[in-house]
Amino acid sequence: MGVKKKKEMQVAALTICHQDLETLRSLADVEGKNLASLLLHCVQLTDGVSQIHRVKQIVPLLEKANKNGVCDPTVRSCLDILAGIYLSLSLKNPLKKVLASSLNDLPEFFLTEAVQSFTSRLQEELNTTDIYSYRKVIDNISSCMENFNLGGTSINNLLKNVLHFLQKSLNEISEENRKFAGNHIVQTQLMNDLLVGIRVSMMLVQKVQDFQRIYLKSSSSSTWQSMCGLLSIFTKFLSDDDLLQTVQSTSGLAVILFIKAMFHPPEKIPDLIGSLLLRSVDYTSIPEWFLTCCRSLCCADISPSALLFLCQGTLTMLDWQNGRMGPSGEALLLDTVHVLFTLSSQIKESTLEMFLSRILASWTNSAIHVLESSSSSLKGSLNGNSNVVRRLLEYVYTHWEHPLDALRHQTKIIFRNILQMHQLAVEESDSEESGLATDPFLFELTESLLRLEWHIKGKYSCLGCLVDYVGIEHILALATTIPLQMLEVMGDQSLVPYASDLLETMFKSHKSRLKSQAVDSTWIDKWHETWVSPLLFILCEGNLDQKSYVIDYYLPKLLNCNPESLSYMVKMLQTSADAKTGSYNSRGALGALMACLRTARTHGHLHSATDTWGNLVSSARIKQGLIHQHCQVRIDTLGLLCESNRSTEIVSSEEMQWIQFFITYNLNSQSPGVRQQICSLLKKLFCRIQESSQTLYKLEQSKSKQEPENELTKQRPSVSLQQYKNFMSSICNTLFEALFPGSSYPTRFSALTILGSIAEVFPVPEGGVQTVYQLSHDIDVGRFQTLVACFASTFEEVKILAFDLLMKLPKTVVQFQDSEKLQGLFQAALELSTSTKPYDSVTASYLLNFLIWQNALPSSLSAYVKTQHVACGDGDKSATVVERNTLMVIKCLLENLEEEVSRAGNSLLQAAASFPMYGRVHCITGALQKLSLNGLQLVSEWRPVVEKLLWVSYRLSAVVSPVIQSSSPEGLIPMDTDSESASRLQTILSEIQPRDTNDYFGQAKILKEHDSFDLEDLNASVPNIDTSLEIKGKEGKTCDVTAQMVLVCCWRSMKEVALLLGTLCQLLPMQSVPASPDGLLTVEQVKEIGDYFKQHLLQSRHRGAFELAYTGFVKLTEILKRCPDVSLQKLPEQWLWNVLEEIKCSDPSSKLCVTRRSAGIPFYIQALLASEPKKGKMDLLKITMKELISLAEPTDDSSSTVPQVHALNILRALYRDTRLGGNIIPYVADGAKAAILGFTSPVWAVRNSSTLLFSTLITRIFGVKRGKDELSKKNRMTGSEFFSRFPELYPFLLKQLEAVANTVERCGDSPFYRSREMAARALVPFVMIDEIPDTIRTLLAKLPNCTDQCFRQNHIHGTLLQVYHLLQAFSDSKYRMNTYFQQELADIAVCTKAKLWLAERQNPCLVTRAVYIDILFLLTCCLDKPAKGTQPVLEHLGFWEEVRRIISGSELITGFPYTFMVPGLPQYLQSLTKLAIAAVWAVAAQAGEQTRDVPISFSQLLESSFPEVRLLTLETLLERFSAAASGLGEKGLPPLLWNMGGMFLMLAMKENHPECFCKILKILHCMDTSEWLPQTECCIHLTPKEFLIWTMDIASNERSDIQSVALRLASQVIAHHMQACVETRDSVALELKQWVQLVVSSCGDHLPTESRLAAAEVLTSTTPFFLTNPHPILGLQDTLALWRCVFTLLQSEEQAIRDAATETVTTAMSQENTCQLTEFAFCQVDASITLDLALAVLCDLLQQWDQLATGLPVLLGWLLGEGDDLMVCVERAHQVEEDYLFEKAEVNFWAETLIFVKYLYKHLFHLLSKSSWRPLSPESRRHLQRTASEQCHLLSQLFRELPPTAEFLRTVEFTRLRIQEERTLACLRLLAFLEGKEGEDTLALSASDSLAEVNQLTLPRRETAY
Repeated sequence: MGVKKKKEMQVAALTICHQDLETLRSLADVEGKNLASLLLHCVQLTDGVSQIHRVKQIVPLLEKANKNGVCDPTVRSCLDILAGIYLSLSLKNPLKKVLASSLNDLPEFFLTEAVQSFTSRLQEELNTTDIYSYRKVIDNISSCMENFNLGGTSINNLLKNVLHFLQKSLNEISEENRKFAGNHIVQTQLMNDLLVGIRVSMMLVQKVQDFQRIYLKSSSSSTWQSMCGLLSIFTKFLSDDDLLQTVQSTSGLAVILFIKAMFHPPEKIPDLIGSLLLRSVDYTSIPEWFLTCCRSLCCADISPSALLFLCQGTLTMLDWQNGRMGPSGEALLLDTVHVLFTLSSQIKESTLEMFLSRILASWTNSAIHVLESSSSSLKGSLNGNSNVVRRLLEYVYTHWEHPLDALRHQTKIIFRNILQMHQLAVEESDSEESGLATDPFLFELTESLLRLEWHIKGKYSCLGCLVDYVGIEHILALATTIPLQMLEVMGDQSLVPYASDLLETMFKSHKSRLKSQAVDSTWIDKWHETWVSPLLFILCEGNLDQKSYVIDYYLPKLLNCNPESLSYMVKMLQTSADAKTGSYNSRGALGALMACLRTARTHGHLHSATDTWGNLVSSARIKQGLIHQHCQVRIDTLGLLCESNRSTEIVSSEEMQWIQFFITYNLNSQSPGVRQQICSLLKKLFCRIQESSQTLYKLEQSKSKQEPENELTKQRPSVSLQQYKNFMSSICNTLFEALFPGSSYPTRFSALTILGSIAEVFPVPEGGVQTVYQLSHDIDVGRFQTLVACFASTFEEVKILAFDLLMKLPKTVVQFQDSEKLQGLFQAALELSTSTKPYDSVTASYLLNFLIWQNALPSSLSAYVKTQHVACGDGDKSATVVERNTLMVIKCLLENLEEEVSRAGNSLLQAAASFPMYGRVHCITGALQKLSLNGLQLVSEWRPVVEKLLWVSYRLSAVVSPVIQSSSPEGLIPMDTDSESASRLQTILSEIQPRDTNDYFGQAKILKEHDSFDLEDLNASVPNIDTSLEIKGKEGKTCDVTAQMVLVCCWRSMKEVALLLGTLCQLLPMQSVPASPDGLLTVEQVKEIGDYFKQHLLQSRHRGAFELAYTGFVKLTEILKRCPDVSLQKLPEQWLWNVLEEIKCSDPSSKLCVTRRSAGIPFYIQALLASEPKKGKMDLLKITMKELISLAEPTDDSSSTVPQVHALNILRALYRDTRLGGNIIPYVADGAKAAILGFTSPVWAVRNSSTLLFSTLITRIFGVKRGKDELSKKNRMTGSEFFSRFPELYPFLLKQLEAVANTVERCGDSPFYRSREMAARALVPFVMIDEIPDTIRTLLAKLPNCTDQCFRQNHIHGTLLQVYHLLQAFSDSKYRMNTYFQQELADIAVCTKAKLWLAERQNPCLVTRAVYIDILFLLTCCLDKPAKGTQPVLEHLGFWEEVRRIISGSELITGFPYTFMVPGLPQYLQSLTKLAIAAVWAVAAQAGEQTRDVPISFSQLLESSFPEVRLLTLETLLERFSAAASGLGEKGLPPLLWNMGGMFLMLAMKENHPECFCKILKILHCMDTSEWLPQTECCIHLTPKEFLIWTMDIASNERSDIQSVALRLASQVIAHHMQACVETRDSVALELKQWVQLVVSSCGDHLPTESRLAAAEVLTSTTPFFLTNPHPILGLQDTLALWRCVFTLLQSEEQAIRDAATETVTTAMSQENTCQLTEFAFCQVDASITLDLALAVLCDLLQQWDQLATGLPVLLGWLLGEGDDLMVCVERAHQVEEDYLFEKAEVNFWAETLIFVKYLYKHLFHLLSKSSWRPLSPESRRHLQRTASEQCHLLSQLFRELPPTAEFLRTVEFTRLRIQEERTLACLRLLAFLEGKEGEDTLALSASDSLAEVNQLTLPRRETAY
């Protein structure tokens, strides 16, 4: 939102040679008034801008001299010098244009002399022989022809010489380019020179008039010869594929232009060019010079690219307007488009495709010009029904979803031009009004587009063109619901831009039409109904993504079109805001309202914020939006407050209060996206404050006595500025308080990001600039310590933010005061750098960098630097200090690392347990990355450090590489250290046998404790594997060393070495020559680094190792491609050829890894190919792809298997690499062939790699799959589009599919079940949708009859599976709802009746019986619903009668003679049960309450002995009962399900299958309790009370899913008892206590989510009875226990549980006795504020119940944390740290203990402040004081036992102690207040009742000065 400063113009000053300077000095007059003096003064200036002013004085001076009438020698000499100056200036220097402009106004008297001077100087330029000076001469020729009269005349005078020079320069540059093949940097420059030369040649022909008469001159003239020579050069360039395509395409333009200029007569030019394009040149009819110059173009084998660029030249360089080309031109136009159509099917390279699309668009433009004055025959060839237009439309349809954006844009241009061509061809001037109604072409085009599915992106732009062309009314008439359809489409992100643009086109067109036709303002109502009403419907009812995209894309465009619609939207949404409040997954009307207002304000449609708050939306609505349960509502409301279209708009006091309120409750947002939006919006607000404050300062300084009336000064500027300062200070207080001990990661991230934004937006003032706020003023020692402590976070983002914030603060704020503490910090950093926890090394890196940049290193380190003082200016002083500090730290780390590497060479176990070396390397890399390495002062000291760094890196890599390069590094991960695990590990190690000297790999050990680690002890023989060996860790404590620890130590070390080497390559200046003073890396060192990466990428097996080596190698290759050293430039190419040769040779001794998807080999080749310049020809890629594809194709040679696997794996990596972009597309078809052919390989490795490659290719072709739907329309492509892109795949796939079809047929009868099933699924894609019914009938006819004596069940099963899957596909098709579908299915149903014996007992096979029954069930699902006014199809066919007969004769009625050993029994049972249930529902639907004809009852099904039958039945019944209970059922429960409570009770008592039992309990829970609870005594002989006890026993003892259901059911029973009379309540008093304990035990964090969700739901349902009842039923302890459950659930890490608990609190706030407590009753609020509100409600209820004296000790116990044994917690934390060396410390994403403490303290303080009496008894107070005092003493003791920098070294323990310290101090404060010992401070605090003041309550911090 800040105002950008205008960039100052930089102009290079002109200079002249010494001779010209002396000439000027000799000619300058004493007074300095002549031209020579002016020029002398000009050239002596060093500022180019000042020189421009002097140059502009030249002509006025000469105009004065002109009056004398004599051109003296002085002026002549000056004009000559001016010519030299002009030609010496670079093309882009503004001085050149200024000088040309001035000389254009030169008096006529001096023109002759000036032309002579310019001609002479230009001739000198043309005589240049230096090839690298040619470009400057060519640029001068170009500038002379660009609006410069003198230059143009000089060019005309020297035309012959200029042409000769251009011919010579182009030839020589071309030859030089060929010499430097492979040197991309030089070649790029030379080819750019060629391009400019060609363009200048064309400019010469176009701008010099003499060329119009060239054909009259003799062919022997030098000018003609030069022209012929240039034409030959252009022809050669056109066919040279080694040149850049821009050079080739420009050559194509030049060829046509030169032919046009040279060929005579002009009328025959179209025929000549046409014959070139059609490759039918008649050699007898063309001149000799043409054949000589363009012989290669006359051949039949001209390349497609050359032909394409000739077409481009034809369309661009010939004059197509006003029919100047004549009939032959019309023929050429048609020939050109046919050539382009042919090329479209041949060209597959993405850049050429792009050229082709542009040329086609250019052709349509030329066609439009020609049609404006063309013959009728051409109009007939180009109207909408012509073949040309049809093929153009095909091109549009097949390319409108092309991956290239620019190509898709061209299809839109082509489509629009097609419409215009059609209009011109049919000559209908009124097509805009009546075209759609009368023109068949346009009508069919519109209908065909509307019929297409909305996921086709090209549809949108074409419809937009049609709207512009025919108007919106016709389209709305054809598709009335198109606005809503398109808004529904906007749920898909990929379609949103297209849909919103089309909608904008439509509603703008509609508005203009309606306004033009209307006589009054009623038109707006129709417009609102069409466009705004669907929008409001989506905003309130649409899904989340849909709403977001509609708000972001559609709403702004709608408001920009018609801002008056805002009031209509607000009015409609305000009326429904109370009814549709929204929820955690729905925005509701309030969210829609906030979104509309935010969008309106952002786009300037709300003129005054004050009026908005007063008129459009209330303060209550704003606050509800700021803490709404849905995150996007909160964001939109915040955006409404922060965003404005005016960056200087004053932030009102109300807005500041609301922002403060928002920040209090929203820092802990769990969504990263929401956090980013919050931080971004607040930064916009701070920018507004900063910029508006500057306006206020100016107003204050103006001291105007007049009272302005504008908004800015409704109050005095000083008052607003003070409000700003107070607000910013308050915000910073809140943010720093949020960094309390134990605060969650989201809170810290948000607070630090916002603080960083404040430091950035409000910088330290410099000069006279005033700033309204400075963050440094609010930072004291404690806050500084808090920021430094953030380095200890386990999240690197927090470390980064804290470091960046500290770097933004002034050095005067960030300073250390305690040298001892400073030494401790440095030692802590060194210790952390060898920690076994990887995140500790990151902490060490940030600590060291901070100490480096703050110049706060211990003085002892200075010995590491020899040069103590370096000469430097003041500006370089701080940079030099940082460099010196960095050097000291790196030397220190390097010294330690060298020693540790040496020790690790003796034992990796010792290294893994005590000093994993990767931390040291990480710290070195971090220090280097923060330092600018291009301007180092201490170069002489850096060189040996770099050399040593490289040596130590290689040594470290050599030590750990045996593990990484072993054949199975991840196989070394048994975590147990018992003897059995060690035995298994020994077996693994003996198999691997990696190359190392460490005996760790010879035998597995459990290490013993030793005072010192001795290698000889390890080598001692271990007679028994049970003998344990342990090792001491850093603190002398015994720790187990597992194989995983060694592995992690090794691969992380490799990772850090790779990153370090990559960083060195990327950042260090290279020593191009040995004596280079600034370079630090020599050429040899770079080559060594390359060899290192090569070795590890090609030999490492561990993915983590080679992936990070790849990252470093990429940095190296990027440097090499830009390196001026040719030998280094060519290294990647050499490496590539070497590895390809190694892959091809398949040598058994090769160390290349053939498993693990070829490990690092694909990464290695990826990096090499990615380094190739993208704008070049990509020759390396082309050659590599050809080699790999040839290797990937199957051969008969068995020795080629390994190269084939490598090739397939490498191809997969290359196709996945997005950096290769469209350059990889031409090889997709060949890759697909190789992958598909690889499926047939007998080698598993080949098949596996082929499958992976095929999957990658599918993604590359169809895009990334965004959803789980395998048949998603988002990843589809039409057949024509697919085969137009990959035409060679058509015959290949056809051949393969023919083979597959035969395979499918064979596999249908396979003896293997899985094969038959897969064959059935594979058959579906082979059958067209409309052919499916006939195919099904054919298959059914093949099935045997019941009378057949011999049949095979495998054949029957395979055929039935095929029928089933085909029928399923047909039922899912688009025909689903039409009559054709119903009739075909009815015919199929008739056919199935003929084979019904397969579903009956006559068929002995249960498997085939099951499939046939599945087919019957599928038919019932599709045909059960009758069409209007007709009898149901199944009933009409007698189908249900047959089904009832099957069920009646089935084993469900007669019983089962089978056991579970019978094949197919479970499957048969499920199929039969589904059909039986469908039959029951069908009969029930027809008979109503009469259910006598039901074939089988639900009770019979539920009494089945098979759980499959019971479970399916119960699932069906549960679905019906749930729908009835939630009110979703259309007619409630059917009569068939009435009065079933007793039956379910009896089933519950005897059911022993867990899943069935769970379903029964759920059904009982869904039923009305009053219906079935009274029946317990008669049905199951249990009283309601006994049933309650039984239910609670189940909830206590069963598995978790049953527990949660039983708890819900028990709670429902209890609620029923609570609604009964008092006696009934009293009778269950003991059970109530048991129930409370059950709820409490269900809320633990260790329990499954389902259990805690059940507890939250139970609490919500019983809130009116137990939590908020004015007359408590439970005792206070039990009531408070339930409230404590609510608080526990509100602090859960799981969003679903917090939302459920929030519902409990919302219910509690909505009761009659609590709804007045807060302003958020009946609102959907977020869990962050719900905790605060819940505590407020509880404290108020204690007063209502008059239980403050009893409840206060409990609440103070909560505050103190009673029940948590401090010593146990600390010991457990330490145990976690020691046991799990590679796991992160305990992290929290939501729950923050001190937030709960803060809110509880606030409300207790508020409660006690209002109470006039002391609620605690002396005994209770003394007990609490004693407990708190003992806690304080214990905490002090534990703090003393910690090391000085415990916040870094023992972070978990330190944080736990700090949290407990804050709890204890808070409790002691309240107790002191109760005794009246707080004094005036306490009294002052007690007066702060407002929410804003109470929220600023700060718990005391432990502050230690650094």
